[in-house]
Amino acid sequence: MSSRLPTNEFAARLDAIRGSLADTTADAALWFDATNIEYLSGFNHVQTERPVALVVTDGRVELVVPRLEFERASEMDRIDRVRSYFDYPHGDPMGTIVETLRELDVRCVAADMDGAPGTMGYYGPPLSASVDVVEQSWADRMRWEKTDAELVCIRESVRWANLGHQYLVEYTTVGAHPITVSQRASMDASRAMLDTLGERYAVRTRGVGPVHAGYISGAQTARPHGFTPNERLSAGDVIITGATANVDGYHSELERTMFLGDPTDDDEYYFDIMLEAQDIAIDALGPDVPVDYVDYAVWDYFEEQGVTDLARHHVGHNIGLGAHEPPYIDRGWADHCADPLTDHTESDADVAPGQVYTIEPGLYTETAGYRHSDTVLVTESGTETLTYFPRDIESNTIRI
Repeated sequence: MSSRLPTNEFAARLDAIRGSLADTTADAALWFDATNIEYLSGFNHVQTERPVALVVTDGRVELVVPRLEFERASEMDRIDRVRSYFDYPHGDPMGTIVETLRELDVRCVAADMDGAPGTMGYYGPPLSASVDVVEQSWADRMRWEKTDAELVCIRESVRWANLGHQYLVEYTTVGAHPITVSQRASMDASRAMLDTLGERYAVRTRGVGPVHAGYISGAQTARPHGFTPNERLSAGDVIITGATANVDGYHSELERTMFLGDPTDDDEYYFDIMLEAQDIAIDALGPDVPVDYVDYAVWDYFEEQGVTDLARHHVGHNIGLGAHEPPYIDRGWADHCADPLTDHTESDADVAPGQVYTIEPGLYTETAGYRHSDTVLVTESGTETLTYFPRDIESNTIRI
């Protein structure tokens, strides 16, 4: 498998953008969002108080960056010119962006937002103060359906996430600290990934490994976004694991509910309902199915079982360059698409081939949580579950 997107993938994306641009009165398209800038140009960066802007015209691709990113941005051969400002707030990021547009003779720009986002204390003028702006979400929408090249990266992510998860299970024992178990599993899986891929690995990290595997345990599992507790593992703990790997910016998601020692009767009861709910969601998912239908199917089952009061979130979400991306498998998705502010079409309310979802219905009692998450690809004829760590309760019980 490849661990890097081919160059022609970016050329195709830019061609699609230029096609959309040609259908408007705008002279250029512009993005402030870091993920969409990476998607279109391959330039990845951490969004901070220093704005970055990508400008695309019918014949040019230009990038505005803070001075500290200039050398790295200049290495991108698909970018025709890189301009920089010194820093923020001493420098003038919006002034440099507007000057770039004027040099390109841009009178109207189709932008993903009217000015850089207020991240980490940035406060600047809107783009519309200097140039006519029409809003667009072209790259956001393009990211919903994955190409074959993107799917290769996601499958590779699944492979290494599974290894990290396997290490996580092997290193989990009574008395171990969950933080150090996570660090050890993540490091060993990352080492194996780097040793195997070598120069083929596309770096997307700063000082951490490409694989991350960890978990929350004990009472923290009762909170869907619980934190790793500062307490050692005990017999009888419920554990919710999570593993992913970064492959040229693309991610997968693997989560399991596990038990350190024999599960209780309550554990088995809620685990079985959770597992059946996940089966129902995967069976309901498929091409041309309304996205919200999948969430309704799970909710109807939860109502039958009398456990709706234990549900805390929707069934899942798309995944790719972002850990969470639309469409969201939510009972409100059709209404969301119908809202004219979203700029969605009627077909956007339905599942489409090439979309990749996490399927993760969960139940949360006062003392513990129960959630698996699997990464599922929608195909032309149905679905393919990409993650493959066993889901049954016996395989997810760590004997002590």
